[in-house]
Amino acid sequence: MKHPHSSHSVEELCAPGAELYARALREGRVRGTDAEEAPCLVDFGMLQPTVEDLSVLEPVAPVVALHRLLRTSGERVADERRREARLAEAFEPLMRIDGRQSAPTDTPAIRILSGTGRINQAITEAMGDATREVLSIQTNAGHTGDRHPVSEVVALARDQALLDRGGRIRVLYQHTLRHSLTVRSRYEQLRGDVEARSLDELTDRLFAIDGVVAFLPANKDGTLALEVRHPALVGYFVKTFERFWRLATPMYPDAEQRPSLNGVTPRQQAIASLLVEGHTDAAIAERLGLNVRTARVHIAKLATLLGSRSRAQLGYLIGRSGILDDQER
Repeated sequence: MKHPHSSHSVEELCAPGAELYARALREGRVRGTDAEEAPCLVDFGMLQPTVEDLSVLEPVAPVVALHRLLRTSGERVADERRREARLAEAFEPLMRIDGRQSAPTDTPAIRILSGTGRINQAITEAMGDATREVLSIQTNAGHTGDRHPVSEVVALARDQALLDRGGRIRVLYQHTLRHSLTVRSRYEQLRGDVEARSLDELTDRLFAIDGVVAFLPANKDGTLALEVRHPALVGYFVKTFERFWRLATPMYPDAEQRPSLNGVTPRQQAIASLLVEGHTDAAIAERLGLNVRTARVHIAKLATLLGSRSRAQLGYLIGRSGILDDQER
């Protein structure tokens, strides 16, 4: 005996629906009659009729379905915000008549967020209120290729929503991600005012939204973050970003190539600068977003190019060569 299908929301997908959708993804299609016990899949846009046979249903790709549902959810949130604004506007003159100003809810200047889910939720909520600009610093640890596919779809959706409102996005990457196909593909999916630049050395990850709120890591593995709303601190982060931005090399939408100097590549120049300061191979690799092996390959090439036979001699020869003079100018 078939049980009647109960109405439910998409985030509480019923067991028959989840099972049928998984089978449709594996097999490529299912019969329309198979969906009679789970009509929610058609209602939610997760199954759709094929062009050649309307009695056969094919699955919509999970990423596409999720993006569509998130956009619908975002529209509902926007409607609620408009309703809140109308309520505030209606009550404002009444509060003036009353003569007593209601105390606003105190928002802490700094709070700690625990867990990547809570961190991403807080960033998404803050970006939902943004209208002007999001500034972001992404190090190797924040490489978009490391993200879970669902998290990446959510990030793309919130970025596109800001761009659709006329906002702007600027992102700084380390030079090690300059030629990442994953990074470039991400920006090619966005429509609007988006720019990305790269720099050898950066601070840790950062999101600064409308100059009002900033998010930054509170531990090494990224499971804790600080949400900062103190105007002086957020202003400091924005000013730091702007100074990095002026020093950085454009990489999207129009990429510029940094010139080599006497056969020394820009990355080798950055390594040479840190060598002269006396940093170890491991410290150089960490600061430039490289693995230690790659850093040592570049150091060996520098030694060969300059004719050095020892670490101490290499630092001396770098100073004599003039390859750092261009950086100082």
